[in-house]
Amino acid sequence: MNGRETEVKFHVNNLRKIEMRLLELKAHLIQSRAHEINLRFDTSDSDLRKNKRVLRLRQDDKARLTFKCPSVEMEDGVASRTEIEFAVEDFESAKQFLEALGFHAVVFYEKFRATYELNDTHIMLDELPYGTFVEIEGEDIAELHNIANQLGLNWGAMIKAGYHALYSRVSEKFGLDNSRLSFEELKNAKISAADLEIIAAD
Repeated sequence: MNGRETEVKFHVNNLRKIEMRLLELKAHLIQSRAHEINLRFDTSDSDLRKNKRVLRLRQDDKARLTFKCPSVEMEDGVASRTEIEFAVEDFESAKQFLEALGFHAVVFYEKFRATYELNDTHIMLDELPYGTFVEIEGEDIAELHNIANQLGLNWGAMIKAGYHALYSRVSEKFGLDNSRLSFEELKNAKISAADLEIIAAD
C-alpha cells in the first residue's frame, strides 16, 4: 500500500459495544482478531525519530514493512501522512536485512487487532496492554467524522499521540521498559486513562 494514511484514534471503555454497533451497521470484517507484533527501527543516532519518520516491521497474518513520513495535521484535527507499505516473505529475514543496512530495533510493541470496513473506510479495534482503542482510517475526513458519530464516539476525545508515545507518558512513572510495550511487561501495571492523559470517547 502506497499513499496517504489519514486516521483518527479514540480510547474506549467498551470495545465489544463498538463491535456490535459495527455489525448493526453491516460493516464487513476484513481481518478477524489477530495478535500483532511490531518492531520499530532507527539508526544509532535516532535520525528517524528526530525527523518524525517511522520504519516498522509488523507480523500478524503476514509480515509487512512500513515507512511513514512526518504527519501533517489536516482539518478538524485529523492527522495525515504519506505511507509506503508492502508485504515481505519472512519476518526474520526482513529484520536481518534492516540490521544489515545499519538499522536496529528500538521499540517492540504488540496488540490484538480486528479490522472492519464500512463505506470505504477501515475501522480497527485494538487491544493494547494499557487499554482498548478504535482507529478509523480513510481518505474522506467527513466520512471519518460520520463513522465516529455512528459509533457513538466523542470527536473531541480524539487522541493525537501514537501508541508508543502514550506509553512514554507512563513508563517511567510505573518503572517500565519504554522500549517494550508488551502484555508481559505491563501485566502487573494498573494504568488508567488519566495516567495516559486521555479520556474515553464512548
